[in-house]
Amino acid sequence: MSHRILVLYGSYREARIGIRLARWIVAQLATQGHDVELIDARDIGLPMLDKRYMDYPQGEAPAAMESLAKKLRDADGFLFVAGEYNWGMQPGLKNLTDHYLSEWARRPAGIVSYSAGRLGGARSNSIWHATLTEMGMAVVPATVTVAQIGQALDERDQPQGDGGAALARGFSRFTDEFMWWVDAVGAKRASEQQ
Repeated sequence: MSHRILVLYGSYREARIGIRLARWIVAQLATQGHDVELIDARDIGLPMLDKRYMDYPQGEAPAAMESLAKKLRDADGFLFVAGEYNWGMQPGLKNLTDHYLSEWARRPAGIVSYSAGRLGGARSNSIWHATLTEMGMAVVPATVTVAQIGQALDERDQPQGDGGAALARGFSRFTDEFMWWVDAVGAKRASEQQ
């Protein structure tokens, strides 16, 4: 069964290596037959949070914010590609998520974290798990962490070396669990609409 999945990424850095991981995930999900789209916080360009989407009168939110709200409401699930900055979460991705609330609710979320170091963004991964749960998402227990991101994926977004091989193996298991939750939540939402 095909699902509408949004892959969310939030680095604003000039030399963004994590974008390789985000694009690779999009390609993997597309080959599985899913309708998948990369949501790049830098490209969306929302301002630092002042007014959330829900704070605007209907029809008055900025166009980029309105467009993303529709995509969020239409999605079956979300995959967050979460880099680790100084033991914490990426500010660009956090800023994007904070602009919305009800649009995330009752949808599964998965976390794939990364870092330049050996822990693969594990600290960011842990923080995101609690944050996304608080925002109303069902965060799947399985995660993927990618250490030494610059060595795990090449310039063509292809896994390489031991880190790339671990990513490919782990992502397959992770995707199985994530899609189980997407199916389960989708069935519940469909039953509530009848």
